[in-house]
Amino acid sequence: MAWTRTTPVTDYPHEWEADVVLSDGSTVHLRPIRPDDADRIVALHGRLSERTRYLRYFGPYPRIPPRDLTRFTVVDHSGRVALVAERGPDLIAVARYDRLPDTDDAEVAFVVEDAYQGHGLGSILLEHLAAAARERGIRHFIADVLAENPRMARVFRDAGYQTQRSSQGGVVQFMFPIEPTQRSIAVLYEREQRAEARSIERLLTPRSVAVVGASTDPNKLGHVLLANVLGNGAETAFTGAVYAVNPHHDSILGVPSYPRVQDIPEPVELAVIAAPAAEVPAVVASCATKGVRGLVIASGGFAERGEPGRRAEAELVAQARGNGMRVVGPNCLGVLNTDPAIMLNATLAPVTVERGSIGFFCQSGALGSMTLQAVLRRGIGLSTFVSAGNRADVSGNDLLQFWAGDPATDVILLWLESFGNPRKFSRLARRVARHKPVVMLGRGPWSQIDATGLQRLFADVGIIWVDTLDELFDVGMLLGYQPLPAGPSVAVVGNSTAVGVLAADACAGAGLTVADGYPVDLEPDTDPQTLARAVAGALADPGVDSAVVVFVPPLPSAGVDHAEAIATVTADHGKPVVSTFLGLEGFPAGLARRGLDGVMTRGSIPSYPSPERAVHALAKAARYAQWRARPVGQVPEMDRIDRAAAQRLVAEILPARRALTDAEVARLLGAYGIDITPHQLVSTVDEAVRAADELGYPVSLASTRRSLSATDLADAAELRSAWAQLAHSDTDPETSTVTGFPAAAGRAVPTAADVAAGPAVQSGVASGVRPQPAAASGAVPSPVAAGPPGSAAQTTGEESAEFAVQSMAPPGVWTTLAVADDPTFGALVSFGVGGVTSELLGDRAYASVPMTDVDAARLVRAPRAAALLSGYRGATPVELAALEELVLRLARLADDLPEVLSVQLDPVLVGERSLSVLAAAVTVGTATARANPGPRRLRSVQTNQPTGSTTA
Repeated sequence: MAWTRTTPVTDYPHEWEADVVLSDGSTVHLRPIRPDDADRIVALHGRLSERTRYLRYFGPYPRIPPRDLTRFTVVDHSGRVALVAERGPDLIAVARYDRLPDTDDAEVAFVVEDAYQGHGLGSILLEHLAAAARERGIRHFIADVLAENPRMARVFRDAGYQTQRSSQGGVVQFMFPIEPTQRSIAVLYEREQRAEARSIERLLTPRSVAVVGASTDPNKLGHVLLANVLGNGAETAFTGAVYAVNPHHDSILGVPSYPRVQDIPEPVELAVIAAPAAEVPAVVASCATKGVRGLVIASGGFAERGEPGRRAEAELVAQARGNGMRVVGPNCLGVLNTDPAIMLNATLAPVTVERGSIGFFCQSGALGSMTLQAVLRRGIGLSTFVSAGNRADVSGNDLLQFWAGDPATDVILLWLESFGNPRKFSRLARRVARHKPVVMLGRGPWSQIDATGLQRLFADVGIIWVDTLDELFDVGMLLGYQPLPAGPSVAVVGNSTAVGVLAADACAGAGLTVADGYPVDLEPDTDPQTLARAVAGALADPGVDSAVVVFVPPLPSAGVDHAEAIATVTADHGKPVVSTFLGLEGFPAGLARRGLDGVMTRGSIPSYPSPERAVHALAKAARYAQWRARPVGQVPEMDRIDRAAAQRLVAEILPARRALTDAEVARLLGAYGIDITPHQLVSTVDEAVRAADELGYPVSLASTRRSLSATDLADAAELRSAWAQLAHSDTDPETSTVTGFPAAAGRAVPTAADVAAGPAVQSGVASGVRPQPAAASGAVPSPVAAGPPGSAAQTTGEESAEFAVQSMAPPGVWTTLAVADDPTFGALVSFGVGGVTSELLGDRAYASVPMTDVDAARLVRAPRAAALLSGYRGATPVELAALEELVLRLARLADDLPEVLSVQLDPVLVGERSLSVLAAAVTVGTATARANPGPRRLRSVQTNQPTGSTTA
């Protein structure tokens, strides 16, 4: 009997629940243990073999005494924690820790049912137990393992932690810190990739398929799906067993039909569901009873219909995952696999797509149908195709994991409308794109930065961003069948002067260069051999990286011989060739190379309806090739990082969303080795003098309520004079509500006019009272804390402080760093030079996290004003290494703590041998995407079950 989560619980950490994928691709549900699990714990114990009980309890332990059962199931979710894994109605594994008294150490123990051992469940439980322990302030795990239990020892040894081992009396003791390391993160990601790829492989390579809701009516979904799986008797028919599920027929389209999935006598690996929405939960339950491995739900009537449908959708996905199945859909077009050993067309599109090396993912079913028609029209070959519909479970991230290791897929095309886990998408795309091109067409709530910045940002993680469906296929045709260009130099060869000029102009506009001596303009009626020799000569030219062949047939019947001649001389040449045989799109006869099996192979030359489209596709490929040639870099280990301390601070604030106070900002940034120039908030002139005495002269004095400051104050007399001036100064009405930053570097913070005047001001000295520019993100009430009126930063005693006294910083160039929560990338680090100038002119560079040392170096050199950092007009170059380290620390914070929604470091003064962070503002709230790194889990589904839901 299938199982659905319904048991209510209280005082229970809902956020620890998770659906996870095992190494065999199946799913289980993890959650904290509850007292009402007692009977299922006893049942689990009864199913364990004597050998497993002995290895877990160091003795026979045939049954659990009542006292032990209470101790096992009643925990406080803090010093004593237990997590269980459940499949259907059964608990199949338990992991627990018990904190040792007066320490930050905990003893851990695990047991996994025999049938599920060897599927990676122990490693997953360790990840989740460690994450829970870190939240509770535990730093080390201790585990005693019998020397004759190598499987459990391997779980600890291979987890990537720095383990210490000792052995005594046949027992091996492991002790290790549970803070993630670069190695443990790498192990986690590798296991995640294998498991999630396997879960998709199960959906795309079944040995048997049941079409649920199969119909004899050609106008119904069930009939179309069954007909397409059967291939209408053609060579495209599915190679495995096919069954229909319909209680009113014994046979449909020549295959046996059964009332329910569980009535089918043979195993069923994939169920394709076209039943009405109201019947789908019962179908999923039947599939669970049968042991089906995956579901494709074409039925509509779920989240696309509003809140009731969304709840129903979440419940059926929870039901499926809890019984080991993953779900494509609902409301989807289906899945397709052209592998001749599979030949699965479980879609609603009655098309015969050619086999190829391109994997395609899209969301909308309607768009998916249009996509397959476009693929067919152009003659593009696909390896696999998935339309996820409402994307309730399987998403583009899952397909990236599968295609990363799929030998049949060389190029990945994505048509996305939203991201389920943007941080994970950015991480996966960056890794996959290193060896396989990822081309993406986006339609949805993308990043808040401008289009140009967005293009650069996608390019920086290796994604080839396109704006239209035509462009998606234009780039896909090139990458799927031609090599990458080694550089930007293009040879244009053709028989039309006008078209050749169009191609050359397009190269200039797309960032490519026309090689010396080109375009080569042949006669309009040139013969095939002459055209072929010209193309071959271009490819042999060492100054040419790629070729554009333009050919206008002199007669309607001409062209095939010319195409064959070109294909012959370009075969296996190593340089990409694109063509414009006007009026032809895709792979016309002669330009397509085919193997003995008739399948189009690499070396086929794509044709585009215009030279501009050919060149733009080539330019995208060239920029991608340039990205792939860049050094990868590494995420460096850094000292002075205390992630646990930062997490504890964040946990004190959540679930509220607010700006941090002065002290909180200092604590959070200090946990990542980011120090703010010392300052004190004061309310009276006497407090200001005492603060200056403690900090040491010279100091600056800044109003926390107006854009005014005084700098380079050498003693108490100057400080008292500046106080009097600031207290009685009028400000521009437009800026009177905008608070400013303290002065630094022995002068006022530079204004936009200062920056425009040149670098001489960067080391000048100006004292006295003067207005300051507002921060890029708005008002900042103190040198450290920020927040709108009424926020926590202004309601915790700091509202009485009218001024800030701050130590003077060494001279330097004014820069700004920020972190912002982004709907596409999860978190973005931005950098600008010149403060207000970067805001007014949009001169900011962006990078996603995690960041490598190479990424940080590129970021600080990317703005147009970055020349100010490198000795522009004879100025002294600044300490770029210190700036890069600050970028890496801020990126590490953003990557570790997605609950930190925004950070503003402004100004950051970078000098010849100094770096000073003068002001900072931080906002914390509920994360929009789960942390990286973190324990493996599937994307959240929200249900109305009392147990809460998994979290992402």
